[in-house]
Amino acid sequence: MPVLPRRIRDSLFRMARSDILAFLDDHEEELIRLFVEEIRKVDAHIPEERAFIDLKMAALGEELIRAVFAALRRFAEDF
Repeated sequence: MPVLPRRIRDSLFRMARSDILAFLDDHEEELIRLFVEEIRKVDAHIPEERAFIDLKMAALGEELIRAVFAALRRFAEDF
């Protein structure tokens, strides 16, 4: 449950937008590295026979998180 009213939250986001985008740019590779490590752990825990198809989870996860960052940037820029 949000603490601040939506208008205030939206205004604060707009004020911090450039800092948020800079943060994502500064830390994207580190966040991707951590995400890939976590996806590899998930991949290691899923038995091959239970997986529907054999995918390289880390590579797929990296592409997914890059798409998430791109979507976050687009949203922040257009907000």
